[in-house]
Amino acid sequence: MTKNNLLSEKLNYTGISQTPTHLHLCSYNPEGVHDCNGKDIDEMIPHLQPNSINWIQIHGLQNTKTVQKVCQHFGIDFLVTQDILNADHLTKIEEHENYNVIILKQLTAEKDNNYLSQQLCIIQGENFLLTFVEKETEMLNEIHTALEKNVLKIRTRQTDFLLSVILNSVMTSFMSIISDLEDELEDMEGRLLSSNPAEMPGIEEIQQYRRIFRLIKKSILPLKEHINKLLHSDNTLLHKSNRPFFNDVNDHLQFVLQTLEGCRDMISALVDLYLSNNDQRMNGIMKQLTIVSTIFIPLTFLAGIWGMNFSWMPELNWKYGYLFAWILMLVTGTAVYLLFRRKKWY
Repeated sequence: MTKNNLLSEKLNYTGISQTPTHLHLCSYNPEGVHDCNGKDIDEMIPHLQPNSINWIQIHGLQNTKTVQKVCQHFGIDFLVTQDILNADHLTKIEEHENYNVIILKQLTAEKDNNYLSQQLCIIQGENFLLTFVEKETEMLNEIHTALEKNVLKIRTRQTDFLLSVILNSVMTSFMSIISDLEDELEDMEGRLLSSNPAEMPGIEEIQQYRRIFRLIKKSILPLKEHINKLLHSDNTLLHKSNRPFFNDVNDHLQFVLQTLEGCRDMISALVDLYLSNNDQRMNGIMKQLTIVSTIFIPLTFLAGIWGMNFSWMPELNWKYGYLFAWILMLVTGTAVYLLFRRKKWY
């Protein structure tokens, strides 16, 4: 039973990730980047630079005390800390007095064409940015490389630009997933239209893509409303010079949503096509059974006539009666079969 979090001061991580909690600090300014690793915020504090932007990545949320200490150090509200540790929290974007909170889902590919959803929480302040992830992710490594190379002069920009870069990476990941899904659905459509029964997919395969679609929709759809709130609010932490980068994030989001809508229509069409193929195969089987039955109806009639026990049947004592009966039945069956072929019923 879900408990009321307003009646509890205890923090609990609700996810299933077994990744040990550890921290990575990336402190940067126009001159360079300073990195530091540790298991607790106390190890990070001496390396925090007031004249730099301090980006702390928290990997693994098992150690709730460590997460709480990080949040307390940066003045993060207790309810926000609870939301960070709630792995099933809905996607949302909130504006607070001194920081912004973004909670969203990130999908990672697994075996058997499945995807695992994990929560990504981003807290953006004036000179700090915190990212809480349930386990390791390569997406953040790419951003760290960009910081080292100072791509687009990223080290000279504020924390909102770093926030837009992370959101753009998430959107790019969804764009890749949804593009792959679209390509796979098109391949499945070709298999369903194929004349080779061995290539036709089963309903279980189509259902698997429906589950992927629902997972993507659940992860991405809530962002449509929340990101508009972020773009149209008078948020002091989002600078005017960096607004175009958030518009780019929104463009990518709209692309994902439009492609997702196309995938929904395609999945519905595939279900209809699968049912139509099933009906067609069933009609073919019934047609074959009907033809066989129709061929044997006159033969059964003839066999029934000669099977009657009358004493004065002229064919019973005829020398060639048995041969005549066989010839008559073969000719009758062949004639019915040729009639079906002529009318293109078979």
